[in-house]
Amino acid sequence: MALRNDVENIHGLTPQAFAASALFARTFDEGMALVEETARYLDGKGRDDARALPRKAAILYAGESMRVTTRMMQAASWLLVQRAVQEGDMPPDTGSSNRYRLGSKEICMAAPGEGSESLLPAPLCDLLARSESLYRRIARLDEILFGQGALATPGVQAQFSRLEQAFGGE
Repeated sequence: MALRNDVENIHGLTPQAFAASALFARTFDEGMALVEETARYLDGKGRDDARALPRKAAILYAGESMRVTTRMMQAASWLLVQRAVQEGDMPPDTGSSNRYRLGSKEICMAAPGEGSESLLPAPLCDLLARSESLYRRIARLDEILFGQGALATPGVQAQFSRLEQAFGGE
């Protein structure tokens, strides 16, 4: 709950101020540790776990391991860009461009494969749950810092902006 409140308290912060915050430091450390843990599992014990699975579960394992890898790559990239901006290695306007926004949301936020909890090894299920939580938290941070919500205009203009965004207006 405290972390959720921390995320909500970044409204109004510049991306640079956020990247200098304790919340960013904790999120960065958690994200990088999870990247390492995921890589160790998938390159080590995970290979053995995958070989021991029946065909249907092995196919599900392949898809879900790609999902966790995609989540972790997207999260790590986003965190590293924020750190680069904060350390002055990247100009703020570059770091906040759409090119560096959190991506692959359709893959990373999709529902897990059918039967994944019962068919997949427990360590992979744990990594999937933790990576989803981290990814969703970073997606919320990304939206607050760089999304339409951060620049919302009041009243009717805000509604027009949302409609324009939803229907691909220019």
